[in-house]
Amino acid sequence: MVTVRFFASLREELGRPDARVEAEAGMTVADVWDRISAGRPLPGNVLAAVNLNYVDGGHPVGDGDEVAFFPPVTGG
Repeated sequence: MVTVRFFASLREELGRPDARVEAEAGMTVADVWDRISAGRPLPGNVLAAVNLNYVDGGHPVGDGDEVAFFPPVTGG
């Protein structure tokens, strides 16, 4: 099982703070997003992390991993 966490505006857009996805052989971060987003494309400016390390959408994901999605942050 892969634990998925959403932060800031992504949490609000998806209506939940986290999700779980059944791990499959060859699964990537992009595959995880496809499964939890109901077919919405991953915004190009969203950051992803696997087990607290920033990665790109092609990064492999396995059973027991945690995937987190972060929208860009601005401030002043």
